[in-house]
Amino acid sequence: MNSIARLTLLSLAIGLSACTVQQPSEPTAPPIERLPSEPTSKPAPRPSTVPSKPAVTPATKPMPRTSASFAPPPGGASHWDPRLGVYVLEGQTNTFYRQRTYYRWNNGWSWSTNLNGPWQETDSSGVPGGLGRAFAQ
Repeated sequence: MNSIARLTLLSLAIGLSACTVQQPSEPTAPPIERLPSEPTSKPAPRPSTVPSKPAVTPATKPMPRTSASFAPPPGGASHWDPRLGVYVLEGQTNTFYRQRTYYRWNNGWSWSTNLNGPWQETDSSGVPGGLGRAFAQ
């Protein structure tokens, strides 16, 4: 029983000590200098101007070369397009790859398990969702 009490007290002390290490948050508004109903014999002091932080524009992320979920196509240069949800084959116009299947857009969809064909015609329901939406007419 004594060891349970010690363990509880130690856990509580460690948990509370974490609260004391946090940095205080910055105030969101400057403190009020005076109440509006107070009479003033002299003009209110101007609030001090704090130089504003420079605007930081986030750097555009480069497109990832690979997907965490899908393997890249064998033997071809490609990059993963997260918006489309497929690999885009470089040097091949409107040709894509995902899960051992190639997809090609040429005024309509076709698919193949080999880049050199044979190609089977399909509609947008036969391609990954991102591709179907991107090429919707």
